[in-house]
Amino acid sequence: MTGYLVQPASVERFRDGFDGRIVTPEDGDYESVRGVFNAMITAHPQVIAQCRTVRDITAALRFARDNALPVAVRGGGHSVAGACLVEDGLVIDLRRLNAVTVDAEAKTATAGGGATWGDFDRACQPHGLATTGGRVSTTGVAGLTLGGGSGWIERKFGLACDNLLSVDIVTADGREVTASEQENPDLFWALHGGGGNFGVATRLTFRLHDLPEFSMALMLWPGDQGRAVAGVYRDLMRTAPDEIGGGLLYLTGPPEEFVPGHLVGRLCCGVLVTCTGPETRLRDIIGPLLATAPPGQVITDVPYAGLQSMLDDPAGFRNYWSDENLRELPDEALDRFCERALDMVVPSPSQHALLPWGGAVTRGQDWPGFDRDNQWAVHPLGLWADPADDDRAIAWARNLRADMRPWASGDVYLNFIGDEGDDRIVAGYGEENYRRLQRIKADYDPDNVFNRWHDIKPA
Repeated sequence: MTGYLVQPASVERFRDGFDGRIVTPEDGDYESVRGVFNAMITAHPQVIAQCRTVRDITAALRFARDNALPVAVRGGGHSVAGACLVEDGLVIDLRRLNAVTVDAEAKTATAGGGATWGDFDRACQPHGLATTGGRVSTTGVAGLTLGGGSGWIERKFGLACDNLLSVDIVTADGREVTASEQENPDLFWALHGGGGNFGVATRLTFRLHDLPEFSMALMLWPGDQGRAVAGVYRDLMRTAPDEIGGGLLYLTGPPEEFVPGHLVGRLCCGVLVTCTGPETRLRDIIGPLLATAPPGQVITDVPYAGLQSMLDDPAGFRNYWSDENLRELPDEALDRFCERALDMVVPSPSQHALLPWGGAVTRGQDWPGFDRDNQWAVHPLGLWADPADDDRAIAWARNLRADMRPWASGDVYLNFIGDEGDDRIVAGYGEENYRRLQRIKADYDPDNVFNRWHDIKPA
């Protein structure tokens, strides 16, 4: 808390010449504007600046500096740690800066700092083009990309940050800076995993890939069959081509048409397989899984943008996520992974996820935010409604991490975790990369104004 209350007259002066909208607790829609994906985040900023232009962003930073207010930046609002809100401070809300333009001939797309992957994918879909984005459409483009950018088609096209061509940011002192391989290359390197530590991202340009066909299979089994299914899935992914993505997920059986009634509301084991090709190609590859006769299944061609919005996590739940990355997945690790699923809150939207890296991810450039040698991510994704379940849900995630520790690489994908301490931040980058990030941070944000997303402290 700042201990400082902004005077109404100061807010009114801020409003003058502001192209967007200034929201304060006195406004009737303040709570709906303030609300974020994780209902456990209850910070109440004094001022929310809904920016419409880059000029608005520089004005907001100046206002925060003049009034000694801490700053948070909001894009998609999906940060599990609540990086997009700050108690008693100022939020730079970018949601109105969400335009996406596609150059189909050059195979590039440029997104505003407040765009979501739904905005991005829908703009690219008519051209048969795509790049790796988040696993749901409501995630912000900037937040996911600057934190690394894992998604369903990463094994074919690399992480989102691997396809990043340039980023425009506004620094804490109001400078407008472009980062690319040619301009400010150190900053460009830092923005491939360093998150929102260096400024406000106002525009991001990406390389696109041809994706004229796309298909998916979602298969469901009772939870007590999960270990047998997990073994088949692991072995399939060891030799799967790069076009295959997805993950194994323990989850609550959803009330969907393809799900048998006896699985609805119960602990299930599910496998999602995505394919950057047609359904016929997908069926050829998933034969071993189909041989186990999943009682619930849907296998179909689908537009990539359609899949992304089909899997959206519901907002308004309490959230706790974590991650351990593994280079190998032996039987004992798989045993423990499957056993721990019994501790998940059911029914709930939680997912007990095992995600494959590999493919183009392994071959990608060594940016600061990801260890390319990892082959698997174990990702407890907790979402639940009742505060009485907090202790149980958090213990499930932490115990799963502890179970995986004998095989864990020590690396962590920081977009998958909340606030787990400075040691985990350093682990996410590696010691040498973290020190370099600190030096770059000192060049662009020496006063550590941008400190809400896994804080890199300037040095």
